[in-house]
Amino acid sequence: VQLQASGGGLVQAGGSLRLSCAASGSSFSRYGMGWFRQTPGREREFVATINDSGGDTIYVDFAKGRFTISRDNGKNTGYLQMNNLRPDDTAVYYCAASLSGIQVAAPLYEFWGQGTLVTVSS
Repeated sequence: VQLQASGGGLVQAGGSLRLSCAASGSSFSRYGMGWFRQTPGREREFVATINDSGGDTIYVDFAKGRFTISRDNGKNTGYLQMNNLRPDDTAVYYCAASLSGIQVAAPLYEFWGQGTLVTVSS
């Protein structure tokens, strides 16, 4: 499966963005999907994951209550709605797909999108 992340940009603190992850080349509904983020000099960190049907989700603590992961298998697209953004949310955000379903560990994702930059100004 090929993944294309989009929706990043510049937003002020307190604002919102919705990231999209468009999948092609294989049935998107076969995969668990995750969002990760990375800043320079730091390892890629887990943000949220959703299972193949969309009925189960897991969030990292900093995302709980602010971010919502979802998917539309009919459109082969996953989403990350981010609200109340903070400057420390600034990062490149990556979507990923896993044949192992809902996963929090990056090595368990076989397929990755190219990343989309989110910049939150104070």
